[in-house]
Parts: sequence; C-alpha cells; structure tokens
Amino acid sequence: MAQDWKKRTKLVHGGTRRSQYGEVSEAIFLTQGFVYDSAEQAAGRFEDCGDDEFIYARYGNPTVRMFEERIALLEGAEDAFATASGMAAVNGALASLLKAGDHVVSARALFGSCLYILEDVLARFGVEITFVDGTDLDAWRSAVRPDTKVVFLESMSNPTLEVIDLPSVAKIAHEMGATVVVDNVFTTPVFSRALELGADVVVYSATKHIDGQGRTLGGVVLGTREYIRKTLEPYLKHTGGAMSPFTAWVMLKGLETIELRVHAQADSALAVAQALEGHPQLERVIFPGLANHPQHTLAMSQLEKGGTVISLDLKGGQEAAFRFLNALEIVIISNNLGDAKSIVTHPTTTTHQRLTDEQRATLGITPGLVRISVGLEDTGDLIADIQGALAAI
Repeated sequence: MAQDWKKRTKLVHGGTRRSQYGEVSEAIFLTQGFVYDSAEQAAGRFEDCGDDEFIYARYGNPTVRMFEERIALLEGAEDAFATASGMAAVNGALASLLKAGDHVVSARALFGSCLYILEDVLARFGVEITFVDGTDLDAWRSAVRPDTKVVFLESMSNPTLEVIDLPSVAKIAHEMGATVVVDNVFTTPVFSRALELGADVVVYSATKHIDGQGRTLGGVVLGTREYIRKTLEPYLKHTGGAMSPFTAWVMLKGLETIELRVHAQADSALAVAQALEGHPQLERVIFPGLANHPQHTLAMSQLEKGGTVISLDLKGGQEAAFRFLNALEIVIISNNLGDAKSIVTHPTTTTHQRLTDEQRATLGITPGLVRISVGLEDTGDLIADIQGALAAI
C-alpha cells in the first residue's frame, strides 16, 4: 500500500496514473474539458463525479489530481486541492470556512499578503479578526472565544522565524470548536508534522520548496476529505483558483527531489548560521536550529531540522542592509524562497513594506533585517560570499 511506503518512495511514485501508452514520466493533460460517451454519462458525471472522472479543468484534471494525491500522501492528509498560487490557497482555506459575523484569531507575525486577506478582505466582509503574539499561549487563551471559527498561524513566521507551539494552540482552539489552519511554507512538507500536531487544515505555497527552482506559481490546501470536497472544493471551483495542468506537472517533478533538496538546504543553513554567530556587523542571527533561538527546543521537537531560511539583523539599519545586499556575488536579490538558488531580501522595503513602522517594530522587523533563503550552492562558497559582503559594509 502506498501509505506504507517510506517518504522518498511516496515522493517518486505517489498518485501516479498512467494512460494507455504506459508513459514513465507523468502525462500533462492540457485540456480544459472532457468528452462523454453519451448524454446519460454526462448527466451522471455531473450528478456524482467519481474519483477518476473529470468534468472541467476548473474542477479537476488528471495531472493536477496526481499532484494532489502525491502531496496528500506525503503530508499524511486524506485529501488535497491544488490552487493557482499560494495566496489562492490561503484565501480559499480561510474564505471557504468563514462568513460575516464569524471570529478569527490569528498570530500577528504573518506574510504581508496573509495580513491583507485578514485585515482588508475578510474584515471588509464582516469577519472579526483578533491578532495575538503567536508565541504567547496565554494570549491565545484570552483571544479564543466560543464564537471563534478559525485559528490561523504560520508554523514558522516570515521573516523573524518565530516557531509556534502548535499542539498547545490546537488544543486551545479545539476546546472552543475552532478549526486550526496552518500556513506551513517555512516548515516545508519534508519536515512537516502539522496534522499530527493538531492542525486541521495545512496550506502551502507550492511556489517555494515544492517547485524549488523558481519556475511556476502554485499552492495546495490539505485536510480531511470531508473538508476538501464538501467545503473547499465548491468555493474554489466556482471562484476559479485552480492549478493549471502544466504547473501540476512541474510540481510533480519538484516533489521527486524535494526531500533531497530540503535536507541539503537545511544542513547548509545551519552551517551558515553557525559561521555567522557573533559576527561584529550583526546584531543577531535568527535561525531555529541555533541553540540561542528563543524557541529552539520547541522547534527541534516539532521539526527534524531548523529549516532553510536565516534572518540577519545588521548593525547600521537599512543603509548597512542595502550595502550588504549589493555586495553579494552568489546570493541573488529577490523576494522568493525555497529555491535551488540562495536568495536574499530586505523585508522592510519589499515583502512587509505595506506595514506601518509600528507594526514592523512589534514584529521585530527592523530596518537592518535581511532574510536569506539558503539554496543548493556549495556551503563554503555561501559562507565566503556572505562574510565578504558583511566585510564590505
């Protein structure tokens, strides 16, 4: 049984369906519709579409279904629905569960677009949002109410890499009957135990580690079959957030190598973080794999490794940060992460620029903070590049 396979076997073979031609690499079904043998068959399919039957690409597609089944097998979820982007996945996961008058409690340390969905989109339609310090369990207890429908958090926050005690937060939420939705991008599907630790719904931007090579946008939502097919699918198929078949094929290829890539990136990230500890140009090195990280023990209990992202807080603020970025030769400046190429960004002026100075200060996003997504380059080369750029400040 596929459920009994080890992780790497699941990642290579999970969900595979072959056509009559017996192809080795998964087929790309580039079609927006499907032909029926008879009017009766068409009517029957719209009445009750089977697991291996399809109606329209916005509802489902054989290539997309392979990706959904493979990622669900990896995550240990009953089912999954693939989306056009990571933010389509976040929006779908939340909006499909909520209506006007509902209450959401969310960790305040979120990616800027996630904050926009909560503060601007959902709030505009009458959903009440309460933000808390995600690392403070008493804050969660005080905020969650009997009418709280959803609890939302990033398992590891962007870009300050806070790690949330997921089992404790899930227990608090479930006692009030709330659904726990977790954005698991920084944790990666390789190190994820979110469902086991209490999450009800897990969301990924597949654009990041799943693709892993900067090619396509995509997202995926995972959970119970009841939630995916009865709650999420109706919302997404009617609002049009479906993943394209070509993107799904790229993501399938990405899953074949994701465990090898992410382990190598995490090992390299730890080595880079250790090499930079105590550097005179740095206020701090933020990495959950370091013993001085505030949630190091928690991170190691919930994850296998510290992840693939490091944040550096440079002395000298934004001016020093820009000099550092401009002096790098190997690490490229961009705002993605999880790529084979190492990527650096300055959150204050990019991913979190829409926040106020007060909001960024509360989250610990200083003008000197830079976020480095560690890629697959030689670790020694990366350390030399980063140390050389720090020296150039």
